[in-house]
Amino acid sequence: MGFVEGLAQALALAATVLPEEVVRALRAAHAREEGPARVQLEAILKNVEMAKEGRVPLCQDTGTPTFFIRFGLDFPHLKELFAAIPEAVRRATREVPLRPNTVHPFTGKNPGDNTGRCVPAITWEPGPGDAVEIHVLPKGGGSENCSALKMLSPGVGLRGVKEAVVEHVVAAGGLPCPPTIVGVGIGGGADLALKLGKLALLRPLGQRHPEPEVAALEEELEELINASGVGPMGLGGRTTVLAVHVEYAHRHPASLPVGIAVQCWAHRRATVRIGPDRSITVSQ
Repeated sequence: MGFVEGLAQALALAATVLPEEVVRALRAAHAREEGPARVQLEAILKNVEMAKEGRVPLCQDTGTPTFFIRFGLDFPHLKELFAAIPEAVRRATREVPLRPNTVHPFTGKNPGDNTGRCVPAITWEPGPGDAVEIHVLPKGGGSENCSALKMLSPGVGLRGVKEAVVEHVVAAGGLPCPPTIVGVGIGGGADLALKLGKLALLRPLGQRHPEPEVAALEEELEELINASGVGPMGLGGRTTVLAVHVEYAHRHPASLPVGIAVQCWAHRRATVRIGPDRSITVSQ
């Protein structure tokens, strides 16, 4: 399997098959809900089943192709990988097919293949080693519209962070197609906080942050948001979020940035691992 084929396969997998831990979370929510909330979750689970069986996209909005790439500094095929990513996006767009979602912000022109200036969106993270791990995150427009950056005063402390996140997610109501997964990035600068929020979305549901105080914050935010009663698709219920994941960075003492990355129930992800011998594995 070549790089283009492997990456295109990952895009197809992400678009059509929901990760099993997300399906389990949706089933658990369905079991505890009743009334309109239960009906909505039943429809979502049927949608998931039909997409997987038919190998068709989970949603008509197949998202913006987004890649987070952790590469070893000794990986010998970096130049080839760099060239393969946009070609894999074009191939997946044709073959899945994916909806062409990239338009020029001034002219509205759509190249028709999900590529364009700065798209696909790629974050490169170097590190030791000779292998590559690529996380594919097709990001839908509806949930992306509900993401936000909050530049808080450091004086508000952790309480202010909680209030900002809960108020924002609850105010979004049904717009991001809840139950959502929310990634929260705390600290760094404005751009880094938002990036950390998206990186938090890559962690599997049910896997808490390794630091106890951060894990406790995740749990508290989930409880507070779910107590709001927004519920599936904003129609009321106990499950507004399936998970809240938090990542952080050290910050300037004069600022407290909080990036809130909202992901709809269709939490599409896939992972590609490439070894120095060009071996490729695709998984979720």
